[in-house]
Amino acid sequence: MDGANQSTDCQGAAGAGTAGGQPLHPSWRRWLTAAGHWLLPPRCVLCGAVPDAGPGALCLGCRSDLQANEPACPRCAEPLVQPEPLCGHCLRREPPFAAAFAACRYAWPLDGLVARFKFSGDVAAGRCLAELFVARLAQTPMPRPDVIVPVPLHRHRLRRRGYDQALELARDIRRGTGIPMAADLLQRRRATRAQTDLDLAGRRRNVRGAFAVNEAARRRLPADPQVVLFDDVMTTGSTLAECARSLRRVGIRRIQVWVIARAPARRSGVAVGAVSGMAGTPE
Repeated sequence: MDGANQSTDCQGAAGAGTAGGQPLHPSWRRWLTAAGHWLLPPRCVLCGAVPDAGPGALCLGCRSDLQANEPACPRCAEPLVQPEPLCGHCLRREPPFAAAFAACRYAWPLDGLVARFKFSGDVAAGRCLAELFVARLAQTPMPRPDVIVPVPLHRHRLRRRGYDQALELARDIRRGTGIPMAADLLQRRRATRAQTDLDLAGRRRNVRGAFAVNEAARRRLPADPQVVLFDDVMTTGSTLAECARSLRRVGIRRIQVWVIARAPARRSGVAVGAVSGMAGTPE
């Protein structure tokens, strides 16, 4: 389903553990890793301290600063003050996906990691985000999906940025969970404005009809697949909802949403980014 990506990943992993084209003995790999950590100990990607053992290459202090997205609406992952069966918005208007999971709330210091990876190409920050997500996911009872589908970038934005942040994160999550990825199932067929300065209605209009399903990729899916849509940050859910509608139009009904972080949506006429005070809450 994702053979080209898998072969690239395997080649990269093989290259890291070979010498002169020959695989290193496991004991040599362990020795080299230990020597490297002794000479150049890993540093916390947020504060630079030498971290204790734990997920995400963060020190204990920085990990404790992260805000888990709890409690949250089980349907859309909207942050809540207290546990509820559904948030008010989902009671009024059901989203086109069955459940959503966000590892953290989009707040300091996680927002800095997201920005470093998304806009500066900081690989260490991206790896940290994926590891944090996998660790939090392992603590939840979410059903295991058949496939992960990252929200695609339009080719024009991909050309400007040089990489697709949702795709790169999904690759690391695939490695951490063993869940296959279908990177080509959804296609962004038209360019859209950045969502940051738009209100809720504007965000919905902006992405309406922006996605299409690749039929060849759909035929490779198992019967009645459980699909997870993946993105880095969710604010109003407009982009992910439009992706889910595209899947539902071709008969894919069992859809979940996974994101690294959930920003509290401001469902008013004012731009979401302006109200929340978060510099470019991306979606």
